Amino acid sequence: MRDNTRHYRELFLDDVPLMDVRAPVEYTKGAFPHTENLPLMNDIERQKVGTCYKQHGQQAAIALGHELVCGPLKAERIEAWLDFARRHPDGYLYCFRGGLRSQIVQQWMKDAGIEYPRVVGGYKALRGFLFDTTRAATEECSFVLIGGLTGTGKTEVVAQLDNALDLEGHANHRGSSFGRRATPQPAQIDFENRLAIDILKKRHAGMNQFVLEDEGRIVGSCSLPLELYQGMQAYPLVWLEDSFEGRVERILKDYVIDLCAEFVAVKGNPEEGFEAFAAYLQKSLSGIVKRLGGERYQRLAAIMDAALDEQRRSGAVDLHRGWIEGLLGEYYDPMYAYQLQSKEARIEFRGSHDEVVEYLRARA
Repeated sequence: MRDNTRHYRELFLDDVPLMDVRAPVEYTKGAFPHTENLPLMNDIERQKVGTCYKQHGQQAAIALGHELVCGPLKAERIEAWLDFARRHPDGYLYCFRGGLRSQIVQQWMKDAGIEYPRVVGGYKALRGFLFDTTRAATEECSFVLIGGLTGTGKTEVVAQLDNALDLEGHANHRGSSFGRRATPQPAQIDFENRLAIDILKKRHAGMNQFVLEDEGRIVGSCSLPLELYQGMQAYPLVWLEDSFEGRVERILKDYVIDLCAEFVAVKGNPEEGFEAFAAYLQKSLSGIVKRLGGERYQRLAAIMDAALDEQRRSGAVDLHRGWIEGLLGEYYDPMYAYQLQSKEARIEFRGSHDEVVEYLRARA
């Protein structure tokens, strides 16, 4: 088992290309970076074989599998596997447990002229290794959190620190009600895998102290690993400070100017991209209507609508400052002030962006 663990470590540290021969539905639920899904069976074929296995046993299921994947279809899939092997001669293949499916793929590839290695234990073993990697880090390493009011630029500090774990980056979400990106979030398992590999690589580089942004239990739709979140309730805190005006300008850039450009780039059409961006802002505001209260929501929504109309007409974004200032002053800042009461005793340093970066680098 120890040799297998060493091998799993090397696969992830070296970003070894992996061929995932599980069915697409399994792959979509969770996979690893640097993988390509080239299944032995598609979802329907897998379902039929699984039903046959339950009703008639393993031999009947194997026979059905060979019957479903044969002739030109089999040749097409073998050629796809061979192409992967030619492109990635240093790679490996895996199925769920490293059992029958990967053995069949391996044998068919060998019969076609290429011997290709498989991962012992398959996806399940790799996933377990990454789970253990994160759990071990929470037990063996030290952590410090970056806190601060909305818009102080905590993510920018994270980006400047070699020993930071970018939770929002791995989740592809900014962690607030307005935090969604133009591109979708990863599956929960993919998020956990990315974070674990990040930890693995940083620990391999000799890091044993990590910086995290102070987050809630959920970043968008991605839940933080339980052990990590529990630890975050007690980790020391560094508080990032900035002026109200500086925070408004940062939010304007991140959540209006840059995000609008992101939607346009994803949609490939300026008008379609802008409308998707506008709908996103309006939906984000309506998502906190109960916490804002009806009157405040109506007032801020009117300011936002006017700002979007002006941006649509002329490209100017100045009017967006109105709803941003209202949200910060009337909603986010009071909420943070309340939450800060329970965290005050854990704050070990306060400072500006440069001061916090300098402090955390010296602390490492």
